[in-house]
Amino acid sequence: MLDQTEVPLLKAMNTYINDGTIPFHTPGHKMGKGMHPLFNEVVQQKALQLDLANMAELDDLHEPHGPIKAAQDLAAQLYGADYSYFMVNGTTGGIYAMILTIAGPGDKIIIPRNAHRSIIGGIILSGAIPVFMQPEVDNELGLTMGVTPETVSEALRQHPDAKGVLIINPTYYGVATDLKKIVEIVHGYDIPVVVDEAHGPHLKFSSRLPIQALDAGADIVAQSSHKIIGAMTQCSIVHCRQGLIRVPRLKAMLQLVQSTSPNYILMASLDIARMQMATEGRRLIERAVDLANRARQEINKIPGLYCFGNEKVGNPGVYSIDPTKVTVTVKGLGLTGAEAERILRHTYKIQVELSDVYNILFLITLGDSMTEVAAMVAALKDMAVTHNGTRDFSAINEITREGKHPVAPEQVISPREALFGNTCMVPFGDAVGMVCAEIVTFYPPGIPMLCPGERITQEIVDYCHTLQNAGLHISGPEDYLLKTIKVVD
Repeated sequence: MLDQTEVPLLKAMNTYINDGTIPFHTPGHKMGKGMHPLFNEVVQQKALQLDLANMAELDDLHEPHGPIKAAQDLAAQLYGADYSYFMVNGTTGGIYAMILTIAGPGDKIIIPRNAHRSIIGGIILSGAIPVFMQPEVDNELGLTMGVTPETVSEALRQHPDAKGVLIINPTYYGVATDLKKIVEIVHGYDIPVVVDEAHGPHLKFSSRLPIQALDAGADIVAQSSHKIIGAMTQCSIVHCRQGLIRVPRLKAMLQLVQSTSPNYILMASLDIARMQMATEGRRLIERAVDLANRARQEINKIPGLYCFGNEKVGNPGVYSIDPTKVTVTVKGLGLTGAEAERILRHTYKIQVELSDVYNILFLITLGDSMTEVAAMVAALKDMAVTHNGTRDFSAINEITREGKHPVAPEQVISPREALFGNTCMVPFGDAVGMVCAEIVTFYPPGIPMLCPGERITQEIVDYCHTLQNAGLHISGPEDYLLKTIKVVD
């Protein structure tokens, strides 16, 4: 067993600067001595001294054998992986590397239709062909939930030649599917389960949270250590198990997507965040769960607001939920989520994580206390009394209740071919029969209507116009009004 109280990378960095070395290496500010005073007012001198390069005693992220390797080994032991790798360009880089590891040009990879754009980006980079699965939709909330094991099983039945299945665990809003059962199904085809666990680096540390992907048997996982636990922004970890993942290829792909000059302060924050979770994680995460549950209880007493919780468990695509994701549905106040976000920010100095048409999302983490949660609840109570809106959601409600989505479009060419081919802009109404070269997504529920490489149908054009007329938010296309669309020329 390794000593989880150790922080080997930070220790090596402190040893280097305390040695009195005269630096003739990058970065150019030379341990802060050349930094402009304006930045010195923001960042302390000690931090600037720790902004170092990959000298021998500090190790090399791409070929670690010293303190970086020791730090990564500690992370692997803590989370139950065979290998763990630090990422300093976010989970986006980790997802790119995972997809590149299992799929190449022309290979199929099965993914949820509501995949994060980084997943589409990884598919574009790899040249793979996405096989989309439709996630379940909660029409009351206007949110996509998880994909069911049955949906995964059917996708594999139709595409047994797929190179892997990618699952989101949990969703941005904290919803988790039955990942253990999905892993069993996928492994029956002798292919890996890849998991975007950006919002789950804390799942390991409370039995009241959904199961973490590695414990469910997943083969390769990317976690955003900066989103929920104590690492700095951009910091993530990729964990993997040997067997269905070729570790040498994964290492090569990680080198491909990461800088050769990684920021050592970011890596040190990963080292320390891991140590914090190893020594205090259970206490800190249990406290966060308690705070979130208290907030949920109080919010549900406020007329016009609704904060979903365990009552949703058992619905299609909802096997468990992460209560630290506090989703507040505000349509009962006649407000959109975006309007509520602006009110909270400018009237009460409360900033939410995100908003959509119906909802606002608060993240409760190890950095929160009852003081912050009480301020949040008080702001919501006052907003509910003083900021009732006049939004009519009947048109949106009618569409979401019907749940009649167009037939999934035909994938004509790979997303990579569509992105890098010759493209042009055409009027959206005239694009029927053409091949789309961008993503078109409506919120709610956040499922792309069109992805690069898919053929545009009249049914989809008509449905998009219906969603627009109902006031749903469009995301993805260059022309956010969707008067024109980019197609393959």
